[in-house]
Amino acid sequence: MTIKPSADRDAGLKWFKSSYSTSEGPECVEVASAPGTVHVRDSKDKAGAQLAFTDGSWAAFVPFAASRR
Repeated sequence: MTIKPSADRDAGLKWFKSSYSTSEGPECVEVASAPGTVHVRDSKDKAGAQLAFTDGSWAAFVPFAASRR
C-alpha cells in the first residue's frame, strides 16, 4: 500500500462511492481502479490522503475487511 500526495492524483480516475456510504455517516469511502492499482479515499475529504493498493493487495484486503464488519 502507498499513500499518494494530493497533487494531480485524480487525473483520469473514475471514482465510485461505496454502497455502504451515506451523506450522514462517517464511513464514506470511494474507490477508483487503474491498471495494476486500486485507489481509495475518504469521499468527504477528496483533497486528503489517498491509499493505493496493488491488485493482489486489494484482492487480499477486501475479504479481510468484509469479515470485520
